[in-house]
Amino acid sequence: MKAVISNYAGGPDSLTVEERPTPEPQAGEVLLSVRACGVNYPDVLIIRDLYQIKPERPFIPGTEVSGVVEKVGSGVLNLNVGDRVIGFSTHGGMAQQIALSADSCVLIPNEMPFDEAAVFTTTFGTSYHALKNRADLRLGETLLVLGAAGGTGIAAVEIGKALGAKVIGAVSTEKKASFVLSCGADECFVYPANLLSPDGKRDMANQCKEACGPRGADVIYDPVGGDYSEAALRAMSYGGRHLIVGFPGGVPRIPMNLPLLKSCQIVGVYYDSFTKREPGLNRTNTNELFDLYRSGAISPKISARYDINSVSEAFRSIEAREAIGKIAVVFD
Repeated sequence: MKAVISNYAGGPDSLTVEERPTPEPQAGEVLLSVRACGVNYPDVLIIRDLYQIKPERPFIPGTEVSGVVEKVGSGVLNLNVGDRVIGFSTHGGMAQQIALSADSCVLIPNEMPFDEAAVFTTTFGTSYHALKNRADLRLGETLLVLGAAGGTGIAAVEIGKALGAKVIGAVSTEKKASFVLSCGADECFVYPANLLSPDGKRDMANQCKEACGPRGADVIYDPVGGDYSEAALRAMSYGGRHLIVGFPGGVPRIPMNLPLLKSCQIVGVYYDSFTKREPGLNRTNTNELFDLYRSGAISPKISARYDINSVSEAFRSIEAREAIGKIAVVFD
């Protein structure tokens, strides 16, 4: 089988496409014929050895795949050959075939194509867990979404609207702002160009306050970090919830007097840990997300599709934060 290989720590250009033996499913596993694989920001980190998980090299990146069950290992009772599924693993997804735990697989709704399935569960699962379980977002509240044009950001926009919130997006370009508004956000603004300066932080804080209104944001969805976090927090309402989802912009250094003065919560969101610690609740969330998909309230926004020989380009787009919505690697 063809597979994308990380032989050493490095950027997108470190990846190669090589022939590898087709794996055999062990007890409790299934072999998938991979039809698509989502590209997520942790994939960019893992090939540089900057992620919590560091697979032994050489390894195949890619955590979220969709495909068809080709073989079933002993002891697997919930899946059959020919089933269309979404599967998860710490790595191994960017290959024509993958063997992975049957317990990590969920059946794909008949209405959902393979490319959408491969980018659905991590982004929407993260955002739904954050807004529903961690923030308890309520009808009529104001949700501020940083990085709103990214994969989890645009999922948060759609889920926020589905839950009845007023949704305000924040992005880096006018093109991204137009995209976010087209996906249902009530408002969207562009970060100030001088954000790294003291004046820039104040300008962004004022933008957030103006967009959120006198009360401020009840919930902030923050997959960006860095200086963006403090500026957004200054627009937090009394008793609000600031969701820390990621920090590609750098680890935030938040003055701790701000949570005190606003009596607000700083809430961590670690979706991978949630799926392992609370699998029952995660299955419930996934089924509810599939219902929202069937109703048309949410849908993956794929801006680019790459074949296996163009994976480095896909990684570069994610790393440079140029991507709008989601990116998928598709297999014939």
